[in-house]
Amino acid sequence: MREFIHHSNTSKIVINIFVIFLLFISIGLSVSYGATNIDLGTVWQAVFQFNPEVTAHQVIQELRLPRAFSAALVGAFLAVSGAIMQGMTRNPLASPSIMGVTDGAAFALVLMLAFYPSVSNLGLISSSFVGAGIAVGLIFMIGSLSSSGLTPVKLALAGVAIGTMLRSISSILSLHFNLEKEMGFWLAGGLDGTNWTSVSILLISGGIGLFVAISVSKSITLLSLGEDVATGLGQNNMLVKFFGIISILILTGAAVSVAGAVGFVGLIVPHIVRFIVGTDYRWIVPTSITFGALLLVLSDVVSRLVNAPFETPVGAITSLIGVPFFLYLARGSGGGK
Repeated sequence: MREFIHHSNTSKIVINIFVIFLLFISIGLSVSYGATNIDLGTVWQAVFQFNPEVTAHQVIQELRLPRAFSAALVGAFLAVSGAIMQGMTRNPLASPSIMGVTDGAAFALVLMLAFYPSVSNLGLISSSFVGAGIAVGLIFMIGSLSSSGLTPVKLALAGVAIGTMLRSISSILSLHFNLEKEMGFWLAGGLDGTNWTSVSILLISGGIGLFVAISVSKSITLLSLGEDVATGLGQNNMLVKFFGIISILILTGAAVSVAGAVGFVGLIVPHIVRFIVGTDYRWIVPTSITFGALLLVLSDVVSRLVNAPFETPVGAITSLIGVPFFLYLARGSGGGK
């Protein structure tokens, strides 16, 4: 992924419009296919001529549509989080799942369910933000301990170590407090429990995270060239990193609180996007939104079709795509950038 296809701004806009078109088609497929398939004509009627007395219309409005929208939003958030992480750390292997951020959010959710089982949805979301923040803090602290400072390789190793540790503790707590069923969903990653409340949560919290990410995108471009270069151009790198981390925490926390630990979306999408639109994060961030949404909506459709009528966790589908991609990147980059 070291060579980039250079397009004009008009071409980049056309590409994004085309991906948005594909996204609408994939949302239509997501709403149509499930335990019981519903024809697209009925889907159209349920959206624009809703009849509460028709069971299929109720299924579409209350189950299928919020699930499809949640998948699109979660995919967009994870993709942008990965893009910001890779730009900030100059590490091509950085993503919320590999760097342990999603494991931190899931760990906090386990704690809340274990010790405060009656916690509200708002409490779960808040705890996932805190857990993601703790994971990020630990990763940067451990990665910076050596005399040579923080490097992309050390950051990746610290992320894997912290993520593995938190995942192990989560598993132990799940077994001890009989939370295997509840946490099986979070740890595998899935969208079958989503509803319109989930969509509202994602829109409100994620909207803030995306606004912050887009606001610092130009500064992330400079930071991705190297801290010395960015400093030489008069940029306050600490401030940029602070807002970058805030956006990662908000986006990852919201995504994990709704869909669990869906892996590799934040790794795959930024590389594909950089290959298409170049290295300017003013294009990478918005394009990651469309590509991330499309990837997870399609993955969710596949998760329902691959073993129908039973569901496969969507995290398993993204992992099947992401693991070979990760190995390819690790082999090609040697952990650096």
